[in-house]
Amino acid sequence: MHNSVEPQSEGGGSAGFPQKSSPLILDAKGDGSDTEIALAVTARRRAIGRRVAAAFSVAIAGLSIYVLIRTLSGVSLPDLERAIEATGGDQIAEAALLTAVSFLALTGYDALALRQLRARVPYRTTALASFTSYAISFVLGFPLITAGTVRYWIYSQVGLAASKVASLTLIAAVTFWFGMIFMIGAALAFRSEQISAIIHLTPALNFLIGAGLLGAIFCYLVWVTLRRRIVRVQGFRLELPGLWLSLGQILLGIIDQCAAAGVLYVLLPHQTHLDFLTFAAAYAFACILGIASHAPGGIGVFEAAMLKAVPGVAEEPLLASLLLFRAIYYIAPFILALALLGAHEAFRRWKSLREAMDRSEAQIDDLG
Repeated sequence: MHNSVEPQSEGGGSAGFPQKSSPLILDAKGDGSDTEIALAVTARRRAIGRRVAAAFSVAIAGLSIYVLIRTLSGVSLPDLERAIEATGGDQIAEAALLTAVSFLALTGYDALALRQLRARVPYRTTALASFTSYAISFVLGFPLITAGTVRYWIYSQVGLAASKVASLTLIAAVTFWFGMIFMIGAALAFRSEQISAIIHLTPALNFLIGAGLLGAIFCYLVWVTLRRRIVRVQGFRLELPGLWLSLGQILLGIIDQCAAAGVLYVLLPHQTHLDFLTFAAAYAFACILGIASHAPGGIGVFEAAMLKAVPGVAEEPLLASLLLFRAIYYIAPFILALALLGAHEAFRRWKSLREAMDRSEAQIDDLG
C-alpha cells in the first residue's frame, strides 16, 4: 500500500469491483503533445521514486546487517545453546498457541475482504488460501508475487477472477497496516516514557506522534462513514469498506499483531522487565523495517532491530528467543502450508480422475 490513492465519491461499474481507469483522451487537435509531456513527467517521477525506495531499502538492509554482525561477533555459542535449552516447554506451547491465533486472524483478513467484494467463498477455501499465502510469503518474501500467486491458484478454482483476487490482496494489506499503526500509536501515546528509552525521543513528542496516528485512524473511520469511498490504485478502482467492516479490520489487525508479538514475548527470558505494549510497539517497528528492506521475512533486519530494542536482556538469551521465534512462527507454518497445498492438489486431481472415471462408466452403461 505504498501507492498513492485518489479518493472518488462515485465509481463506475459494480461497487467494490476493480476496473481499469478510462484511457486518456487526446486534445481536439489530436497531437496529444500535452498528454505525452504529462506521461513523461509522471514516468520520470515514478522512476525517481523507485530509485529512492530501492536506495532506502539497501541502506536499511546494510545497516541492519552491520549491526547484526557486530552483535553476533560477541555471542558465545555455548551460552546460546544453553539459552535455547533453558526455554521451557510451557513457553514453546504458549508460542505455538499464539501462532495459531495470529494465523487464524489472518484468515479473517481474507474473509472481510471477500465480504467487501460481495464474493461468496466457503470458509475452508478462504482459510486455506489465506494461511498458505501468508505462511509462504512470510518466508520467501515478495508478497505481491508469492502470496498473490498462491491466492489466485486457490481462489480461481472457485470462480474468483484475477481482478477480485488483486482487490482482496489490497484490502487485506489495509487490514494489516491498521493493526500495525494502531499498535505503534497506542504505545507511543500511553507508554511514551518507556518508548523514549528505546527510540530516544522526548515523551511529549512520542505522545504527540502516537496521538496523531490514533487520530488519523479515527479520521479515516469518519471519512469512510460519511459516504461511499472509492480509491484508484495503479489504474484500478476499489471501493473502501464502510464503518463496520473498517472496525472489523482494525480489530483483526490488533488481534493479529498482538498474537504475533506475543509469540516472541513469551519466548523471552523470564527476567525481562519490558511491558507487553511497549514490546509490541518495538516488534511492530522492527517488522516495518523488515518490510522496508524487502528481505525475505525481514530476516536479519528484524533481528538486528529487536536486539537493540529490548533492554536488560543478555544477547545470547535474546538471540535464542529470536531463533525459536523464527522456527515457530515462520518455519513450522511454512512446512505445514506446503503440506496442505500438496494435499489439496492431490485431492483435486483425484477428484477430477474419479469424475472422469464416473463419466466413462456412465457412457459404457449407456452403450450397453
